[in-house]
Amino acid sequence: MLKSFLKIVLASLIVISCSYASPTEAGMISKEQEISMGKATAQQLEAQYGLSQDYILQERVDRIGQRLAAVCPRKDLEYSFKVLNNSEINALACPGGFIYVYKGLLDFMPSDTELAGVLSHEITHVTQKHTVHAIEKQMLGNILLIGAAVAAGGDAIGLIQTVQAALYSGFSRTDERGADKGGLSLCIEAGYNPYSVLITMFKLDDYSKSKGYKDNYGVFSSHPEPEERAKRLHSQLAKLNIHPDIVTKDDDHATVCEGDWYFNINNSIGATKAKYRAYMLAGSLWTVRQKGYIDPNHFVVYDYGTTADIYYDDIQLYTVYPQDTQQNTTPGSCAANCVESLKTWANIANTQIDKKSKK
Repeated sequence: MLKSFLKIVLASLIVISCSYASPTEAGMISKEQEISMGKATAQQLEAQYGLSQDYILQERVDRIGQRLAAVCPRKDLEYSFKVLNNSEINALACPGGFIYVYKGLLDFMPSDTELAGVLSHEITHVTQKHTVHAIEKQMLGNILLIGAAVAAGGDAIGLIQTVQAALYSGFSRTDERGADKGGLSLCIEAGYNPYSVLITMFKLDDYSKSKGYKDNYGVFSSHPEPEERAKRLHSQLAKLNIHPDIVTKDDDHATVCEGDWYFNINNSIGATKAKYRAYMLAGSLWTVRQKGYIDPNHFVVYDYGTTADIYYDDIQLYTVYPQDTQQNTTPGSCAANCVESLKTWANIANTQIDKKSKK
């Protein structure tokens, strides 16, 4: 399946490459060619995999993506964000701003926080032209040879892998660090959880290790090692002085705390460890605080029966699952109790906001 996709992409690359005046010229691919290449690739992706028919999900992905794109440093592109009907855990940033997430990734990372982390990372790959530059490097000496081999019907495994490297895992250490840093900045500027990129990187690393992979393939390639990338992100996050704080006993027990207030999280839900849920809550509360005065009446519970979401205005804070409930309680009633606790935190945060404003 991947090989057939690469052949299709290759055909688009060969057509576009014919317009180059000099194959050794730096920056071979113009903006117009980048968009044309991305559009051709996007059309073939949609034809091959199909789009998810969950229109609510499609709208949500596009809404979050457009909010991030609105504050990105490259506004000369029209970005699109779509969900491919594929169970793989992957995402793909085509040249020109055509960004796709696979349905399997959304099942693995269901929250707005995680989705913002993935999309911001992919947007940065586009804005910094990482994929374009990788393709240019591959095209310099190989494009005609690859085209001839594919046209002849040969497998040309080594040559196909060359294109695969450019499109999927051709990002350097510098590129990945740049996408991490840029993605974090985008999330913050767009009003999303500052821990978004960190959480998604940790979850993909967990998944990679559970499957015995040496690297995450496709989305968030894990070179350099996740530990090193996490250290860099933590350094960037430290400058924000994020509160509430997070205290982790282990992966399955964590506490979000500020002053005398605390919120215990003692359940991991599937691939989402308790400490990741703590990062989601703490980062989201910090985002709420950035708005200024916190109105306790703006905490809202959306009860879906089997789960319940807690929001502050349009900021997703926390999801309550059956594992979080006690006997004879439901996720909805548990979420309502959580809201009362969050109102207590709001009073503490408002006091600090008042003190800061008076200085």
